[in-house]
Amino acid sequence: MNETIQILTFMIAIVLLTPVMGSFMAKVFMNQRHLMKPVFGWLEKLVYRTTGIQPEVEMNWKTYSFQLLIFNFFGFLIVLLLQLFQQYLPLNPQHLPNVSWHLSLNTAVSFMTNTNWQSYAGETTMSNLVQMAGLTVQNFLSAATGIAVAVVLMRGLTKKTTENLGNFWVDVTRSVVYILLSLSIIFSIFL
Repeated sequence: MNETIQILTFMIAIVLLTPVMGSFMAKVFMNQRHLMKPVFGWLEKLVYRTTGIQPEVEMNWKTYSFQLLIFNFFGFLIVLLLQLFQQYLPLNPQHLPNVSWHLSLNTAVSFMTNTNWQSYAGETTMSNLVQMAGLTVQNFLSAATGIAVAVVLMRGLTKKTTENLGNFWVDVTRSVVYILLSLSIIFSIFL
């Protein structure tokens, strides 16, 4: 009985929140005024200024795909290297040894693809630095990448006569700043 109530509650929440979140996300990715723009607009501009992103420059599908692959490759590489060299890095108060190459590879691929499959006990295998700077950051970035892929797919379906599909870096930045960061703050208040 309890499981049925949980499933029904979850389904009702999805039905009620879909129009609200869908409208909000559409405004975010079409660069229209929305609720979080006054709150985090400065952060979006700061990211563009410090990284050299030109938000007005759109990409075709090849450039967008290449940027996505490069971004994911470097995310994968950083998580992999953090694990392979964790015993030499700071924030390892338990003095945990380096993670084996096959577990590091598995974990890096898993977090890059947003599947987050873990075949280890986090606190006894991964140092604080690996968990904070590697896995947690990759959780955010892989989710942002997934959102960017969904957005560019929708643009591709609606913009049949143009090659311009938006800017990968802008989509990832807006995903993190306006959607994931906002949801994290809201959920942390309620939880």
